[in-house]
Amino acid sequence: MDTVELLPIKQRFGIIGNSPLLNRALEIALRVAPTDLTVLVTGESGVGKEFFPQVIHAYSARKHNKYVAVNCGAIPEGTIDSELFGHEKGAFTGAIESRKGYFEEADGGTIFLDEVGELPLSTQVRLLRVLQTGEYMRVGSAKVQKTNVRVVAATNANLLKSIAEGRFREDLYYRLNTVPITVPALRERKEDIHLLFRRFATEVATQYNMPAISLDASARNMLENYYWRGNIRQLKNVAEQISAVEESRDISADILAKYLISEGETSPSINSVPHIEDMNSERELLYKILFDMRSDINDLKQMVAALHGGYTSYHSPMPKESNDVRALLPHTPTIEEYAESEVVEEEPREMTKSDMQREQIIRALRRNGGSRRAAAAELFMSERTLYRKIKELNIEE
Repeated sequence: MDTVELLPIKQRFGIIGNSPLLNRALEIALRVAPTDLTVLVTGESGVGKEFFPQVIHAYSARKHNKYVAVNCGAIPEGTIDSELFGHEKGAFTGAIESRKGYFEEADGGTIFLDEVGELPLSTQVRLLRVLQTGEYMRVGSAKVQKTNVRVVAATNANLLKSIAEGRFREDLYYRLNTVPITVPALRERKEDIHLLFRRFATEVATQYNMPAISLDASARNMLENYYWRGNIRQLKNVAEQISAVEESRDISADILAKYLISEGETSPSINSVPHIEDMNSERELLYKILFDMRSDINDLKQMVAALHGGYTSYHSPMPKESNDVRALLPHTPTIEEYAESEVVEEEPREMTKSDMQREQIIRALRRNGGSRRAAAAELFMSERTLYRKIKELNIEE
């Protein structure tokens, strides 16, 4: 199919871009749609994988039946089986009545399993049985039920790596990966970046009744050569920030640079950076830590300056943006305590990667009022991954 033939589909689903890699992914989705083959959509976080199962369902024979989307990473491990396959009354504490699962609800239609790599191994066994035989059992029941569901799964994880580490079943991988669709990262679609940015800027301008921002040649060049670790989600965030904050509607490279990770940092070129299939949550976390450390350092400098300039500043209210930093420090001495104490210099302890991750998760939870879902979104990881990190790092919420 050429770009013209794909245009109605793109308009229907709000897909923007003419990249050959994007067009190829759409072509595969359309060709496999009339079949009942299982499809596995892969790609980094934020590339728009969720559009492809919608396209597949809309152009299949099941289009008049239900389409159910399930975020496997957002459902706690203890309830995932009940959510997917249903449960009987009394199956567990709180099961006051029988309940249908998503596979029963989607019978005759399509079910989209997003973040399928986050499924626990016990649930993977149940899913494999559904894919092989169409059979499943509700939690707390011995009765076998049948379902006729088309499964489309998606993941930003490297499932082959997960298989090697014993976190994903190899037989399930081959069942899911009957037809693979790879959604390209934004950095691989350079010709589409400015189109997307302009669309997001126009949407903000229309929504808030303001003139749309535009990029000059230098800013556009910077935009197209930036690495975009957060892909389309990050690009939209940048467009919205600039639209809301900047008074000038003509954006130069100097203005744009303020919104790209950190000032003075050079984005790696596409050729010098290997292709990354797994948007590793730990790496994303470390990038965010480095970005946030600048503001922490500035706060600490202000506190040290206040200390040397007179201790009375400790008795005045701290600026709001310094509260988080102060909360992480030990007890602040009064003037009398400071005068009577001996100054003991300690060897600074080198901060490990786990320490950095722990601090960043704590900050994200605080900024979002303890909401795991909001904190996970800010840290570019699934809710299940965040929960696992909280347990691994012994973080008290």
